[in-house]
Amino acid sequence: MRIERIDLYHISMPLVRPFGTSFGIQLQRDCLILTLHSEGLTGWGECVATNDPGYSYETVQTAWHILRDFLIPAALGQDLQEPEDVAGWMKPVRGHPLAKAAVDQAAWDITAQRDGLSLAQKLAQPYPEGAKARVKVGVSIGIQPAIDETLRVIEKHLGEGYGRIKLKIKPGRDVELARAARQAFPGAPIMLDANSAYTLADAPIFQAMDDLDLLMIEQPLGYEDIYDHSQLRPQIKTPLCLDESIHSADHARFAIAIAACGIINIKPARVSGWTEARRIHDLGREAGLGLWIGGMLETGIGRAGQLALAALPGVTLPGDISATARYYDHDIADPFFLNVEDSSITVPTGPGLGVEVDEERLQEVTLKKEIFATR
Repeated sequence: MRIERIDLYHISMPLVRPFGTSFGIQLQRDCLILTLHSEGLTGWGECVATNDPGYSYETVQTAWHILRDFLIPAALGQDLQEPEDVAGWMKPVRGHPLAKAAVDQAAWDITAQRDGLSLAQKLAQPYPEGAKARVKVGVSIGIQPAIDETLRVIEKHLGEGYGRIKLKIKPGRDVELARAARQAFPGAPIMLDANSAYTLADAPIFQAMDDLDLLMIEQPLGYEDIYDHSQLRPQIKTPLCLDESIHSADHARFAIAIAACGIINIKPARVSGWTEARRIHDLGREAGLGLWIGGMLETGIGRAGQLALAALPGVTLPGDISATARYYDHDIADPFFLNVEDSSITVPTGPGLGVEVDEERLQEVTLKKEIFATR
């Protein structure tokens, strides 16, 4: 498949409600959408970089630059056989995984369409079990103004059918919050996400929550750290999960080698795409780690890709892939709905991502667009 044209969009959509983390409060969702065109087919990818360099050093502005000036020229005109080819095209660019993931996702989408497979089926080809039809999901709750308000939000989402609750925490909004949530909802699976807001000296904070039967604590220490997490893990009883620290399969291998975690949150965007995410899946599965798929407030394009990855057999824990209405009133692709009977979302079965993009809505929310074509 010769890559004949690539389109790049900068879009912006309002969130249904503010989303607060230790980085700050997000009201608007900016991201980049990319399309690969070949043989009458269109592959869709999403770059989840936002306006601020909080979670990652990448922003929509830096990602636009890297895609426009480096990654798109490297891909345009190439003969795409399989999505694994893309990594070689992008190798001269160091870092910038969020930008790279958009190209990688679009390549997986268009080649799955060519093969008459859903993305989930194509990703699961190496495994005799195949892809799951449904994946378990939970809800991620941002930092609220008060604990009572957090409890009301938890109650609301449990009532909607979500079976796992993730609470964002930060220094000063941690132990008391977790205790109140556990007391109010004694049987609910609850996990905490610190987004790298603590240091190893804060171990007593996490020890103070050892009796709460939490599902896990996600990324409590530095966003580039693996070693200090290996020092924290033996000091606490709650399972430890790494997120921001894992940028590649090599990082996962390092973490496994020094027992830095028992769980990995695989975000395909954070690791340059679905090719590398599947490698991390394989390493984690072989090592017996718990695995789940994290989210970055994706549109339906990115969400469809997350669901396909979550359908792999080694993904054992509920992911952050909430129903579309959790974040957007009007998305740019087919909405996803929660199966309330088992807190799951059905994995798309159509060719490629298996979702239809609303081109009219895409144009409405597009701030900037550029088209790149072969001569």
